[in-house]
Amino acid sequence: MLLLFEVQEIMNIRPRRNRKNTVIRDMIQETHLSVDHLIYPLFLMDGDNHKREIDSLPGNYRWSLDLLMKEISECVNLGIRSFVLFPVIDESLKDNIGTYSYAEDNFYLKAIYSIKSTFPEIMLMSDVALDPYSSDGHDGIVKNGKILNDETLPILAKMSVAQAQAGIDIIGPSDMMDGRIGYIRKALNENGFTDTNIMSYSAKYASAFYGPFRDALDSVPKIGDKKTYQMNPANKREAMIEAELDIKEGADALMVKPAICYLDVIHQLKMSFHLPITAYNVSGECAMLYAAARNGWLDYNLAMPEMLISIKRAGADGILTYFAKDFAKMMNS
Repeated sequence: MLLLFEVQEIMNIRPRRNRKNTVIRDMIQETHLSVDHLIYPLFLMDGDNHKREIDSLPGNYRWSLDLLMKEISECVNLGIRSFVLFPVIDESLKDNIGTYSYAEDNFYLKAIYSIKSTFPEIMLMSDVALDPYSSDGHDGIVKNGKILNDETLPILAKMSVAQAQAGIDIIGPSDMMDGRIGYIRKALNENGFTDTNIMSYSAKYASAFYGPFRDALDSVPKIGDKKTYQMNPANKREAMIEAELDIKEGADALMVKPAICYLDVIHQLKMSFHLPITAYNVSGECAMLYAAARNGWLDYNLAMPEMLISIKRAGADGILTYFAKDFAKMMNS
């Protein structure tokens, strides 16, 4: 058995010396997270004076535009400058080919224009997929139970051009159709929107963690599932193929969705490509923490930033998260 002085003699390297007080720990901290890295998802519904909480995602709401404007203003005052907007579409406006997605009277497009006119300094990102507008609840056109890839691309392009015309900063194709980035990029360029960014959902997995989001949009598939176009959670090399294709087709940034169960994929993309990498801390991931905190199993104010910094540490430059406002409040307190 070694005596204490003998132990001390052989322990020249002591990592704990760099953890002995707050100043040293802060000085050598490797990963830094700020409100600037966060994108706040917001749900928009038609009408006036509506604020309806999403039961499965406490603290998050479906907003009508008048109240959403006030919410955005409050967020901007907290330092949040980036938002992604999702539309809650009434069933009466849905059809098999999502025609309302690019209609002139689409309240979502009108809202984009109003928000950007009122808050020109913010970054506003869109959602491009058929599922909010589809009577089938799928991201592409459905025929005889099959999701049609190539037939869906022109609709995604029309949707993207309409959003760019409304003033969106970043187009967010979340549909996972093959070739859609190139198709959308071509349509944007041909219509004079060469400066409109595309943030591609490059590695979007067929995950079990999307439930609260689908509740919010009422976009659960009416038949089947999304496994023929969203990725198999078991695959990582496939994500590299998807990302490389999106880069060649003109994407400006790549996304991994979900985030927490796919930190290895985030890291692999970061190490393999030079475009910005974003990650979507999806509704189910956030709902789990909300539930655990409400039951007293976890300390929300400790677990929430730890979850976010793990995503940043894995390599994400930006994080879409429902925690954005709470994190901003924490940083301002």
